[in-house]
Amino acid sequence: MKKICQLVRREHEDFKLLMRSIPSLTITLFVLSVVCANLMANKELVNYKYVAVDCGTVFSWIMFLCMDVICKRWGGRAAMKVSLLALAINLGVCGSFALLALAPGKWGSFYHSGLLEVNTALNATFGGSWYVVLGSSIAFLISSAVNALLNSAIGAATKLGGFKAFALRSYLSTAVAQLVDNLIFTTLVSKIFFGWTWTQVLVCALIQAAWELLCEVLFSGIGYKVVCSWEQEQVGQDYLNKSE
Repeated sequence: MKKICQLVRREHEDFKLLMRSIPSLTITLFVLSVVCANLMANKELVNYKYVAVDCGTVFSWIMFLCMDVICKRWGGRAAMKVSLLALAINLGVCGSFALLALAPGKWGSFYHSGLLEVNTALNATFGGSWYVVLGSSIAFLISSAVNALLNSAIGAATKLGGFKAFALRSYLSTAVAQLVDNLIFTTLVSKIFFGWTWTQVLVCALIQAAWELLCEVLFSGIGYKVVCSWEQEQVGQDYLNKSE
């Protein structure tokens, strides 16, 4: 029991130092991307035959880019801790939305349209469904672990330097992790609760993963410049010194 307490205390101190080390803007973007992706997953962006893409994909690539820059600077363990923080905040937001959706008041759109169905629809959207929240949480948790572990492993194995090394570890880890994320979510939610076929599950997962990878490729240059500026300015060096 004493060892467990010491472990908890040590991890708590490590987490506090990590939060002081990572720039607040990066944490903010990470958390907001997770919350926005979860909320906007309720609306479809494309729905044509076997192709189905939700609006959450507009934000989901941001969280993986944030994970990649954190992993490059502070390691996969740090990226996983920030992912757990983002997941906890997202669950808190979803819980708050679900409770507020039960409030008897009406949305502003109701007074504009005069239709009670609009109020009901907004409550259902922001209240969410437990299986969607559960499915997205499981998918995000597993894919975050895959991304962090694979990114760190590739970074340790490659002999490349500069942007090529950052791009290699980021693109490969993102491609695999995004595919894992989409496969788990579409299987747990779309296949079980919406009756999708396995063809729809696979095609949707592949298309969304390809889109998210494309966004990663387009914006990876910005991520690399951010990491380089952190290294030059020794941002979060105290955490790195402690981890050595």
